Amino acid sequence: MVSILFLVVALFLLYAIIPSIAARWFGFGVFRKSRTRHEVAFTFDDGPDPIYTPQLLDLLKTYKIKAAFFVVGSKAERFPELILRMHQEGHLIGIHNYVHRSNWFLTPWTIRRHLDRSASFIENITGVRPVYYRPPWGLTNLFDFLLRQTFLIVLWSVMVGDWRSKGGSEAIKTRLLQKIQPGAVIVLHDSGETFGANRDAPLHTIQALDQVFPALLAKGYTCVRIDEMIPFQKPAIERKLSRKKRLLIYLWMQWEKAFHAVFHVRTIDRNNPFLNIRVCTYRGKTIQLTNGESIQKGDYVVELHFNNELLMQMATQARSSIHLAVQMIRATEQLLPQILEFIVHHPYRDKIKGLYGITMIYRGSRQLGFTVADLPKGLFSSCSKLYLRFLLYAVHPQGLQRLQTKTNLLIPKIIAISTNELMKRYPIDIQPKHSSQEMVFSSEHIFEGK
Repeated sequence: MVSILFLVVALFLLYAIIPSIAARWFGFGVFRKSRTRHEVAFTFDDGPDPIYTPQLLDLLKTYKIKAAFFVVGSKAERFPELILRMHQEGHLIGIHNYVHRSNWFLTPWTIRRHLDRSASFIENITGVRPVYYRPPWGLTNLFDFLLRQTFLIVLWSVMVGDWRSKGGSEAIKTRLLQKIQPGAVIVLHDSGETFGANRDAPLHTIQALDQVFPALLAKGYTCVRIDEMIPFQKPAIERKLSRKKRLLIYLWMQWEKAFHAVFHVRTIDRNNPFLNIRVCTYRGKTIQLTNGESIQKGDYVVELHFNNELLMQMATQARSSIHLAVQMIRATEQLLPQILEFIVHHPYRDKIKGLYGITMIYRGSRQLGFTVADLPKGLFSSCSKLYLRFLLYAVHPQGLQRLQTKTNLLIPKIIAISTNELMKRYPIDIQPKHSSQEMVFSSEHIFEGK
């Protein structure tokens, strides 16, 4: 009897206690704080809540702060409108399990099933599959570390017990201002329905933050999403390029420079040269956009081109293909308002129907408002496929292996968004253009070679 009890205790230590200590105390296999000097990240667990989450989102909007929400999957299914609002207002959405139960008492396959169900539901709403995960109470088990191929486990460095109402908002404010340091990841809660919490506790948290946010901003802190705090890391195995591949890449880049020169493809922002553009006449079949508009043959469009040299650098530094996709989405999102400003000041602004591009890396583009459509079969489609597959071989960290696996996913797609949808999603202050030198380049020099 004693030996059986000893075996049970030993297995529980191995399965639950030791992994949690390794993660919480030593940061093994998890992200819990950053080394940045002036940035902090606010994260919120246990929601969404129909009463307190909208109030919190209103407060974040007031101070123009982006946060991360680790949502309970079953609650997300009950309140999908709150998930959509989080996404539309620029917040990061992570997973806090499907139900709020400790991983100590769940089997690995149950956790995996709960995560996949939650992730799929959120992806159906937002178009983006979550890659960040925070286990309830921060308790991990031995097999959670195997999730790192799909999810990054995020814990915290600052916790102030805001799930209890004792002390009210003043106590929460005092603790936060005492504990927050550069690089901190702060865990708070926008729901009081979990075990051990007070139902009205989030109200005190929101009231405290209304005082904490201006105090932190006055001290020079910047509040960011956690994905902005996680730096690029070199892959475990440095990508070694053969002479043949280096020569192919060099020749490719020279061809690309010549193409840009001939067709007057230009960078929209020299400080963020991720996207190149040109205005041209659309020559393909009609594209039906999700907002009911369409781009038809003969319409003027802004054609999008990735900066493939920069993309190759990003791919080399990315930890995974998911991380690369996140970086691409962020870079594109930052440039869309500038592209809209370019359209507004273009001589043909009233004729430009929208943005258009062809790519195999379209994951997450729907969240930015793009329609993703199949490329019509034919010679152009076949050539585009060969072109983009070669490009993937050159720029992707596992280019050759990627080409040999999941070939059904390596199909070029059309991405497009109308000018009206851009204006709706990325409103800008339209100011008169005083001189052509205020833009990186003149609009007239980016239209079909003019």
